[in-house]
Amino acid sequence: MSADKVKTVGVVGLGLIGSSFAKAFHESGCKVYAYDADSSVLLMGKIAGFVKDELTSDRLADCDLVLICIYPQGTIDYVKANADKFRKGGLVMDTGGIKRPVCEACFKIAKKSGFVFVGTHPMAGNKYSGMKHSRGSLFKGAPLVIVPPSFDDMKLIDRVKAAMAPAEFGSFMLSHADKHDQMIAFTSQLAHVVSNAYVKSPTAKEHHGFSAGSYKDLTRVAWLNSQMWSELFLENKDNLMNEIDSLIGELKKYKDAMQKDDREGLQKLLQEGSDRKAELDG
Repeated sequence: MSADKVKTVGVVGLGLIGSSFAKAFHESGCKVYAYDADSSVLLMGKIAGFVKDELTSDRLADCDLVLICIYPQGTIDYVKANADKFRKGGLVMDTGGIKRPVCEACFKIAKKSGFVFVGTHPMAGNKYSGMKHSRGSLFKGAPLVIVPPSFDDMKLIDRVKAAMAPAEFGSFMLSHADKHDQMIAFTSQLAHVVSNAYVKSPTAKEHHGFSAGSYKDLTRVAWLNSQMWSELFLENKDNLMNEIDSLIGELKKYKDAMQKDDREGLQKLLQEGSDRKAELDG
């Protein structure tokens, strides 16, 4: 599939990610149908001009590509409910932050129903949610993780890359669902937990005038969508709890060194962390 063959796109969920995809595909000349549980959000998309009309079940067969941009369980429910409505051979992709439950369910449904399901996860976003913060350039230069049903089908990988061309991703990473969820527990979910917990310190109320870059960096993702992230955390709790346990273990080493006034031990711990950061970024 070449990029110019994707002419009609369906977008399910008009939050930050869904609306940004809708804008990107609209700006590339595609016809965009969309659905959102909040009819007023759909209306705003139509008024803004980047949504042509509502994505009804009858219109799913008209879509070369359907992007599902809602919570994991909602994605599974939507795919189950519309399994016989998607275009035969058509491409259906989710964009959520957890892959194991979604891919396990949707790969089976797609195989049985005759459409192609691929898990994807755009590594892009910001601290704000909702359509009003969306933009067609949100994904430009960002990585896209692809979780395909088969790693032997390079034509499918090329098809996904071509279909997503309007979003202008900068790179593509292939991953199994298990590996994706393990990595995301560390790179994203743990960071959100730590940031969210950090600002609960009683001292935080008095930070004004005393905080600079370090505070801003560590608290950037404390502001989050609690409904979405709680579902993601629970769906990936085995990996996330392992990461939390690892962090608690490391923090205890620093606390123990300070309790013992062990300057040499503390210095060693700090240097190890500094060296690890340099190694990872090198």
